[in-house]
This record gives sequence, structure tokens and C-alpha cells, in this order.
Amino acid sequence: MRDQDPSSAGSDGRLSTREAAELLGVKPETVYAYVSRGQLSSRRSPGGRGSTFDTEEVEALARRNRREGAGRPGGPGGSGGELSVRTRLTLIDGDRYYFRGVDAVELAGRHTYEEVAEWLWTGRLRPGAAFVAPEASVAVARRAVAALPGHATPTDRLRVAAIAAATADPLRFDLSEDAVLGTARTLIPTLVAALPPAGGGQDDTGPVARRLWARLTGREADAARLRVLDTALALLVDHDLAASTIAVRVAASARAHPYAAVSAGLGVLEGPLHGAASGFAHELLLAVLDRGGATPVIADELRAGRRIPGLGHRIYPGEDPRAGALFALLEGIPHAAPALAAARDIVATAARHTPLHANVDLALAVLTASSGMPASAGETVFAVARTAGWIAHALEEYGERPLRMRPRGLYAGPRPPRPLPGPDAGGSPGHS
Repeated sequence: MRDQDPSSAGSDGRLSTREAAELLGVKPETVYAYVSRGQLSSRRSPGGRGSTFDTEEVEALARRNRREGAGRPGGPGGSGGELSVRTRLTLIDGDRYYFRGVDAVELAGRHTYEEVAEWLWTGRLRPGAAFVAPEASVAVARRAVAALPGHATPTDRLRVAAIAAATADPLRFDLSEDAVLGTARTLIPTLVAALPPAGGGQDDTGPVARRLWARLTGREADAARLRVLDTALALLVDHDLAASTIAVRVAASARAHPYAAVSAGLGVLEGPLHGAASGFAHELLLAVLDRGGATPVIADELRAGRRIPGLGHRIYPGEDPRAGALFALLEGIPHAAPALAAARDIVATAARHTPLHANVDLALAVLTASSGMPASAGETVFAVARTAGWIAHALEEYGERPLRMRPRGLYAGPRPPRPLPGPDAGGSPGHS
């Protein structure tokens, strides 16, 4: 039974429902939702005419909501703030970013992709960490990918491979930490193995970077280029709450298994403003190389009203640290010199119009364009790399209250009740 007289607090100084609601900035009904979700405790007021709440407990919840942007239970974002989720994985601070408190650029410069993934998952380094794909998972994933039409994108193939691999894992619903980590260590190499080889050979041994190289280009891999690819994978492991990562956490909040959570991330990644952005930068770079300079290419982009790909990042006021790290490595590769010069020409030319720094998409474009890879290769690198981060976020979310990633919609349609629509009220013919 709710308060009959919500205006007065209890004689012991506790808050009434109305006072708790005012302090939290929510409706009285929402206060009871907090109680039902275990975020607040209540006590019947003397006489049994309503509930009362501990003042310090309500104030603590109000502070936590303001800090997280959580204006109401069930949704991590408030009605006027940005989405905010507590995480121990990645911190972005100024022009640097950190994995579990360690500088991500330094970590990627000294450790392999597999070792960085292990650090993100467990907070422990495993020197020489290696990922092995089960033969059964690879076989079913390859059959599923082979059935796709020729125009399927790499992300299409990865998403299908993830779901196919799930069908080969009858224990996929075990969401314990050890089980999820086991899935992570086999899913990533399975995804790579499911991609068709770019050349004649099919290398399924060695580090992930070497195996992935054979799926991106028919050119021979040398140590310097493999190091750039491996570093790119390590740098792209995670980047806080990107759009695809939010999708993964929502899936994990509903207790979807890791394969399904990764599939949710891959679905969002394919958007032109996310993983596919590196492909546009690749095409821009080739156009600059073909026309001998960036000026006419940038002019065409601006004339068409298009945003210059590969430049600027909403998070970093300066250069994307991932781009800086990759450019530094690419400088040591002679065959990358023309593409690297073209990238710098793009930055300098665009700066006459708007001062934007290079982002990781442009750096990936230099790698892919100079290595004989297709424009879609950067998206593939991004997807394989980020799979490790998605699983790290899924692991975190499995440890939270289920279904907490459930914001409430702010309905803006006609107010009910409305009469039932008649046959002339619109809609498709034959469906009245």
C-alpha cells in the first residue's frame, strides 16, 4: 500500500515517498521501482499508512544516479544526460587511453594482440598467449560462410561465422568466467579461419595477425608489416563505450551467450559511421595517389558536401593516439612511403578548411592501401580486434544485475485513449 499522506516524513526523521522522490528527481512510482530492484530499502511508517526511507541511503542513490547519468531505474542513462556505465576496462583521458590503467599505446607496442586481449579480460599478462580454434567450430563456420553470395561483406561473413560457431558449442550458455574466457580464446581464431584466403595458401597457424594477413592480401607477409597489423589489432581491442560495445552490453545484460553478444556488436559495426569508416579513408587515399595530390580530391569532397574520412575524432581534441602509433611504425616500411605521404597531404590540405587531426581510420588505410588489401580490410581488422573487447565488456555485464540496460522510452505520440482506426485511417490496402 502506498502513502496516504506522502507529505510528511516519519517521526524518526526518515523520508516519505514524496520526499524521497523529490530528492531523487523521479516520480513516486519510480521510488517503488527502486525498492523492487533492490536499490532502496523501505520500512512501513507508524500506523501502516505508507513507506519511509533512510535519508542517507536515498542521498547516496541520488549521488550515484547523478554520477552515472541514471535518472531512473532500468536505464543507465537519464533523460537529459549521456549514457554512462561503470567499467574497469578502458579509460580515455585527454589524448591518451588506458587498458586497466596501463597506457594502451605502450601496451600494444610491447605485447601481442593475444597478450593485450588477455590483459583486458583478466588483468593478468600471459606471455606467449596463443589462441587455437577447434576443428569442429572452424568446419561449421566455413560451411556457413561458403554458402553466402559473392558480394557478402567481410562483416557479413564474420557475423555468420559467429552464429555458426555457436551451434557447434552446446555449452555456450555457460556464462561463468572460465567458460566465457574459453569461448573467447577459440571464437577469435575461428572467425579468422572462416574468412576465405586472399591468396593461394591458407595459414591457420601462428599468431592471429599472421593468420589474418593471409585473409586480407595475397602478398607475402614480412616481419615489419606483420608487426603493424598485430599492433593495430592490439590498439583496437577496446575503446570504451563505442556504439557496437553498447549493443554487446545490452545483449549481455539480457544474458545472451558470448557468440550472440559478439554478433550484436558486428551488426552495429557495419554502420558507415563505425567500422566501415576505414574503407572510405582507403578509397580517399587511393584517389589522392591516383590524382597525384590531395587538393583536387579534397575539393571534390567538400563540393559534394561530404565529411572528409580519416580525419577528426569526437573524443580526442588532438591526434588519435592509435593513428600516431601506427604512423610511427609505417614510417619504417619503405613500400608504405607513398601512401603515408598521401595521408599527410590529406591532413595538411584539409587543415586549410578545418583543422582536423588524423584518426585511426586513416592510419589503417595507409596499411591496407600499401599492402594490396581491399578497402574492406580495415573493417575486418577492426572487427577481429574488437571481438576481444566485446567479450571483455560482456564478462563485466554478466557480473551485473540482469536486464539493467533497459532505458524507458519517452513517449511522444498521441495521447490515449484513441478510438480504433477505421478502414480509411491509413495503412496498407488489405490490412484494415
